[in-house]
Amino acid sequence: MSGHSKWATIHRQKEVTDQKRGQVFTKLANAIIVSVRDSGGMTDPEHNFKLRLAIEKARGVNMPKENIQRAIDRAAGKGEGQTFSEVTYEGYGPGGVGVLVETMTDNRQRTVQEVKNIFDKSGGSIASPGAVAFNFRKVGTLTVEVTGNKDEGILKIIDLGAEEVEETENLLEIHVAPENLMVIKDQLTAAGFVVKTVEVEMKPINLVTITEPKLAQQVFNLLDKLESLDDVQKVYANFDIPDEILKDVSH
Repeated sequence: MSGHSKWATIHRQKEVTDQKRGQVFTKLANAIIVSVRDSGGMTDPEHNFKLRLAIEKARGVNMPKENIQRAIDRAAGKGEGQTFSEVTYEGYGPGGVGVLVETMTDNRQRTVQEVKNIFDKSGGSIASPGAVAFNFRKVGTLTVEVTGNKDEGILKIIDLGAEEVEETENLLEIHVAPENLMVIKDQLTAAGFVVKTVEVEMKPINLVTITEPKLAQQVFNLLDKLESLDDVQKVYANFDIPDEILKDVSH
């Protein structure tokens, strides 16, 4: 597994155990609200793919059912609450690493200034739209627990239609076409796999290899600061850090 994929897995696990639950739940509630409003008020997850994804992620971090329902109810209200917009910012981090920052904001001017300040103070720079995004592709990603014979499990997953399967110590990370994400999720569950996370994400096409521990730490510091912003939903970067360096970097 590449250093980039291992970092992504670490951050998924961090979401589940994050002590700042209030911030995590607020971000997820905002994602639920936007998914309902963008669909014209569709509150049935079976007919609103984006909402179903948001709910799956909320359940993955143990967000209470009442919090999820409250966000759906709020989104269904006429003219109630704040109006959020989804905006993606692009930039370059230390070492020329490309970074995508997905946000959900009710104040674009505030958000872009906060994102720009973090890039500037972290040895990076914000970029124009399209400068970084071309180097990423949209994929459906699932993680499942490894049980029984790992090799047999991987073969079974590939037979179900997975495009790629990567291994971590106790999880398999599966990449599929976004339009097949929920179908394969249901098939995995039916086949006896324990699905831990389900999401659509941006996967880098070409990776920038970082072999200096100091530079690797600077990259992690940038990404952690970006993720700590209330308006930021997800951060993606196209770096690859060798395992021997990754294990010594604080993240």
